[in-house]
Amino acid sequence: MKALSFFRTIQARLIVIYVLLILIAMQLIGVYFVSSMKNSLTDNFTKDLKARAEMLSILTADKFGSETGTADEESAVESLRGMVNNLYINGAEIQVLDASGKIITTSVPSQNDYVGQRNTQTVVSRALQGISDNEEYIIADDNVRKKVVAKPVISGDKVVGAIYIAADMKDLYATMSRINSVFLSGLLLALALTAVLGVILAHTITHPIKEMTKHATAVAEGRFNRKVPVFGNDEIGQLSQAFNYMTDRLREALSQNEEEKEKLSSILANMSDGVVATDESGAVILMNTRAALMLGAEGPLPEGAPLDELLGLDHEQSGSLAQGNAQSAMLHLSPMGGEDPNIVRVTFTPIHRREGGRIAGTIAVLQDVTEQENLEESRREFVANVSHELRTPLTTIKSYAEALDDGALEDPQLAVRFVGVIRNETERMIRLVTDLLHLSRLDSKESSLRIQQTDISEMLEDVADRFSFQIRQKRIHISTRVHKEIATAWLDRDQIDQVLGNLVSNALKYTPEGGTIRLEAHKTEDGMLAVSVRDSGIGIPKKDIERIFERFYRVDKARSRNMGGTGLGLSIAREIVKAHGGSISLQSELNEGSLVTFTLPLMKHRGSEA
Repeated sequence: MKALSFFRTIQARLIVIYVLLILIAMQLIGVYFVSSMKNSLTDNFTKDLKARAEMLSILTADKFGSETGTADEESAVESLRGMVNNLYINGAEIQVLDASGKIITTSVPSQNDYVGQRNTQTVVSRALQGISDNEEYIIADDNVRKKVVAKPVISGDKVVGAIYIAADMKDLYATMSRINSVFLSGLLLALALTAVLGVILAHTITHPIKEMTKHATAVAEGRFNRKVPVFGNDEIGQLSQAFNYMTDRLREALSQNEEEKEKLSSILANMSDGVVATDESGAVILMNTRAALMLGAEGPLPEGAPLDELLGLDHEQSGSLAQGNAQSAMLHLSPMGGEDPNIVRVTFTPIHRREGGRIAGTIAVLQDVTEQENLEESRREFVANVSHELRTPLTTIKSYAEALDDGALEDPQLAVRFVGVIRNETERMIRLVTDLLHLSRLDSKESSLRIQQTDISEMLEDVADRFSFQIRQKRIHISTRVHKEIATAWLDRDQIDQVLGNLVSNALKYTPEGGTIRLEAHKTEDGMLAVSVRDSGIGIPKKDIERIFERFYRVDKARSRNMGGTGLGLSIAREIVKAHGGSISLQSELNEGSLVTFTLPLMKHRGSEA
């Protein structure tokens, strides 16, 4: 397996390429060299044979010329035999033929039996015809390749015979075989050296690439502190330098991207508005925590959910959102915990692609405007209530003034009663305006607290004494109690007196004759002063307890107005207690009585006047 993986590497491929190139080059060179060498040796061998045959032809012609008509035939043959034997050619057979093609003599003793017989080979026939260039290759009976050359013997202008030479080429091919062996050895040595050099050269090329691969893997894993070593100024060295530069830039870009991502994540997490991002199909891809709280999402954020379903948009709004035409919508969304639905203003902003202008997604910003809407509703109710509270006494005053003007002044008894009604209604408007101004100062923080150390027991006794006349009239029993662990507290005596006065006044109004009112002060577990006013009055229905501290809110509006109330007493009490850094609460059971408790810090309020 490792061997297969090695041959798939660039290093192995380079080595194989180098070896194949050298092998092909050596093969081409070898083929050319061996072919040229073979042709050269063969040509030289042939030329040597022809030269010898030519020389022997000339000598034979002289012998034929000198012996003709003067010597006997045996003397001529002996002379030719001696000449042929002297002209020795290794591994060759030399025959001297007469004009008819009969063998006169041969250089091979074993072929003497053929003397006197005709040599019918083609080269011999051609030579006897006077053709001088006669040669061919033959394969003997012993499978030995031979070169055959035949030359005519010309005496005067007449062909008197022929010279036939058949030379064995075994030595020539043996030489060629040795040359091939030397060439093959050289080829193998060259391939071995090429392989070694290829390994070295491939290593010099692939080693920097391997280093870059390691560093690229490290960069992919987030380790940007490593540098690729630069081994030179060649192309690979330049690539290494470019890789190191790319790593630095990538580290800077990722670092900057992480910073921007952290900033964006921090901004989204701490935004008071909810943000929801979708892709081009309308599926949620991003949602901050505030949006999840507004939408009542539990567990993982509902990423991938359709935005229109998540927001509960109707069909028309969903169509406008898909087309990128939706701008804003007012929705009632239920938050987590099953609380009352919040009023949320959703603003849609489409994201367009740079190319083509297609919508790539939508950003929805969710703003909780519940408090604003409630304030606006409270403002409208407040204006309506103030208008109503002022219109009633003004109408009454106008009516009685017109009655006086129409002649009621002439009746002293009736005039006195009408003037008394006008006076009462005027005082009621004065109380209403005074309470409104007081609330306005408390809302705008213009009424500064005059904090002083106050005796709690004395303060409660003073409040009880202030209402002693009304208490005796209704035969109500009132008591005060201050626990021993608390004696004094730092507070605005006048403001708290007003709070206690409002609470005791309400208790007197709604407690029947013979009832009880109890004022008590004690220290809470968290070190606060708790002052409570308990009565045995008619109580308040449970449905009205949550709204009892709202401005102008009355349980029984007609009865409260007849009893001279403005509907602002508990609201003023709550604002005064909040200004002291405390809280106020009410517990009540219908026809069993009510308990109003407010808590105040015992320590001196920082930043207030002493």
